[in-house]
Parts: sequence; C-alpha cells; structure tokens
Amino acid sequence: MLRTKSISGDLLKLQKEIQGYADEYGLDYFPQIFEMCDYDTINILAAQGGFPIRYPHWKFGMDYDQLSKGYRYGIQKIYEMVINTDPCYAYLLEVNNWLDQKLVMAHVYGHNDFFKNNMWFANTNRNMMDVMANHGSKIRRYMERYGTEKVELFIDKVLSIENLIDINNLFETSDVLQSRKDKLKKFNQEKATGGYMVDDRSQALKSFMRTKDKQDQAEFDGPEPLKSSVGAEKVSYKGQRDILKFLIEHAPMEDWELDVLACLREEAYYFLPQRMTKIMNEGWASYWHSKILNYKALDSSEFIDFASKHAGVMAMSKKNINPYKIGIELFRDIEFRWNTGRFGKEYNECTNMHAKENWDTKAGLGRQKIFEIRKTHNDISFINEFLTPEFCNRQQLFTYKYNPRTSRMEIDKRDFEDIKHKLLTQLTNFGSPIIQIEDANYKNRKELLLKHIHAGVDLDMQFAGETIKNIYHMWKRPVNLTTSYEDKEVVFTFDGKELKTSS
Repeated sequence: MLRTKSISGDLLKLQKEIQGYADEYGLDYFPQIFEMCDYDTINILAAQGGFPIRYPHWKFGMDYDQLSKGYRYGIQKIYEMVINTDPCYAYLLEVNNWLDQKLVMAHVYGHNDFFKNNMWFANTNRNMMDVMANHGSKIRRYMERYGTEKVELFIDKVLSIENLIDINNLFETSDVLQSRKDKLKKFNQEKATGGYMVDDRSQALKSFMRTKDKQDQAEFDGPEPLKSSVGAEKVSYKGQRDILKFLIEHAPMEDWELDVLACLREEAYYFLPQRMTKIMNEGWASYWHSKILNYKALDSSEFIDFASKHAGVMAMSKKNINPYKIGIELFRDIEFRWNTGRFGKEYNECTNMHAKENWDTKAGLGRQKIFEIRKTHNDISFINEFLTPEFCNRQQLFTYKYNPRTSRMEIDKRDFEDIKHKLLTQLTNFGSPIIQIEDANYKNRKELLLKHIHAGVDLDMQFAGETIKNIYHMWKRPVNLTTSYEDKEVVFTFDGKELKTSS
C-alpha cells in the first residue's frame, strides 16, 4: 500500500523559501505539490514511472525488486521523483537530511520549469494521473474478464514494440488539438458524474475506433483499408513510423486488445518528451539547484557537504555519459559564451588564438540565451548546435573502447567530429533502430513490410525476429522486415510458424 503525506511545518517553510528563489531567477512553473514518502513507497512509484495507480504487470514488480535491492546493498538511492502534471507532483524521501531536501526542492523547480516551457512537452496530457488510473482500472477489468495471463501476455507484446512511434506526432495541427481538448472536457464531465469508467473502451481507443459495426468486424478477414487499391495503400502508409497507430486503425484485433494497445500507446507518447530531453532536462534542473543553493539557500556550514553530494551526482564513467554532468556543463558553457560574445561570424572566423582565448565583448546575453534554448531544443539539437571542440577538451569527452591487453577502457579517439557523431548516434531514436512501414499490402497478399532505416544503429537480429513475431500476433498475417547488411538487402519474414531470412 502506498503511503504518502503532504509536507508541513519546517518543510513547507523551506518550499516557500526555495520557491521565492526560483521566482527571483525567473523560473516559470506549474503549481508545485510535494509529498513525503518512505523508501519502499518511492521504489514502487519509480517502478511505475511515478504514477501511484497503473495497470498491473510483472515488469513493474521486477523493476521494484531491482530498485529495492539497489538501495538495500548501497548501490543506488532515489532522492526524489517529479511528475510532468499540472499541478506538478514531486515525492520527497522522508529519510533525507535537511540539505538533501533543499537540493531536491531546488532541483524539482528546475524540472517543473522545463516541463512547462519546453516545446516538446507542449502537447502532453497534464491530467495523466487520472488517465493512468483509468487505464489501470480498465486493464484490471479485462484481466477479470479474459484472464490475467492472457491480458498480461498481450501487454508483453505491446511493450516490446512501444518504441515504434513517431516523434513528429508530438506536434499536432490545431484541429487535432481542439479534438483532444473536446475529449478531455468530455472525460472530465464523465468523471465528475462517476461514469467515466462505464464504457469498456478507453478514451484513447474511442479516438481510433472504426465506423464499422460489430457484424462487419466479425466478417472482416483482413485489414480494412487493404480492400482499396494497392497503389493507394502504398501512398497512404509508406514511411509511416507510428506503427502502433497503424495497428490500432487497421489490425484485426479484438476490442479489448485494441483498447489495451491504445492505452499503452498514449502512455508511450506521454513519456516520449522525457526520453528526448534527458540531458537538457537533468542539466537544467541541476543548473538551478546549483545556482539556488550556492548563491541563496546554503548556510555556511553546508557548503562542503553540498559540494560532496553535487560532485557525486556529476561523476561520469568512461562507459556511459552522465546526462546531469553533460547537461549542466553545456548550459554553463553556453551562458559563458553568450555573456562574453563568443559566438557569431566575427568570433568564428577569428584565427588569432590569443584573441579568441581572451574574447569578451561584455554582451551579457548568457541568461537570456539559456532560457531560449530550454524552450526550443531537445537533446539532439542541443548537442548538435552547441557542443564545441573546446567544451569536449575541457570536459575530457573522448570516445573509449575496451583494451583486452590491459583489461581497461582506454581513449579511442580525440577527434571532435568523431565524439559528436557518437553522441548523436546514441541519442538518435534513443539508440534504437528506426523502423517504418514500407508496404501494407506486400506481394499483394495483405502482408506487412517494414523497413529498417539506417541512422547509425544496426538491427539486433534476435530482437528483430521477436519484434516481428509480436507484430504478427496483432496483424494476423505474415510480417516482413527489410534491412541492409554489408550492402545487401536482407528480409526477415515470420508467417506464424517459422522465422525465415532471405536476401
């Protein structure tokens, strides 16, 4: 059972103090609510993505077990958790000492400002607490009706393809946005009258439901749109990357399966901006907790302890980048460059190294620039536009590889373009292969043909095979996936019986 309570007394006074500093620095945030909880509760929340009531699934239990063991054996500790909602909820750990609570509150206000103002979060549903609870209730009822194992196995298949969505769908037309507002209004009205869970189908599914009635669907023996011309289908679906949406609209699944798929797709899009801005979001929050504590909130006796805690959070290994470290240092670097005028045509074309090292036009535009960046960029554009050779040298950003002779990770390359390329490759589609629909009526047999788009990430053959098997379960017809390997086209096909490879 989750046990949380509202903060009060000295902690409430501390929140007002930190909020005042955030206001002084010009942060713009949703109303902030802090809840206090024990470590077991925060582990449960972390395992469920920060939401107290989600659909039941073994994955959440596995994640909880790993988090609990990490804390028990001193491997990791969660200090806080903040949720992108309006009002913004954040959970504090009750065993945190006073300095920890100061740091966490300042960090949370940074996240809150980022959630509210970054354009990639603009169309996310800020009412996700209720939506997640509604999804959980519906999926529990499906489990009661069709069996827990059957529903959970289907969720397994959906989770294996939940990354097959399109980031461009985060930006919707005015018509789509108005439709969403109308649906949200109806959802809130139904909720207020106690009837928002009466219909077995979720709001997410209703937006995709076909106009055909039950009898038509019972007689339907293939994806409905494929009854039109093949050429038209190629034009309609070729290049589409939101494969979950395509399956919801066209795959011959049962209503409850469509509903579950629509619910999980909605949740995947909710979390997508957070995945796209991990470096920026954590860097922005770290920048402000550092600024607020160092210049406003710390007592003289707390500086050393804070420096130690901050250094621990910023530590970076040779194997993985630390988003907190890269993010905060890049924001600081940008602020310094725009304060001193180290940007633009004149600076970039200067060949006098002494002049460049001492360049300072007193432009004073640094704070304005970082606020502008936090509004418009994601991690890829942030790294692509603002990473510099000088920054990489100062931060000792190199590419590393394992040397079996010395049994150590050693510097592989120091070249700036190589470093930048590797970072961008890791960030593009979160390091996962990009898959899109190539043909929805492949070989004129209503088979599905998917294509792997090379963007620096190769297919893992084992995962690729399992993925198309899971898509077959929904599509009900053979699924093909094409990729290029050593300048040859390779096609994986699953026909419901065996996985075949051809070239």
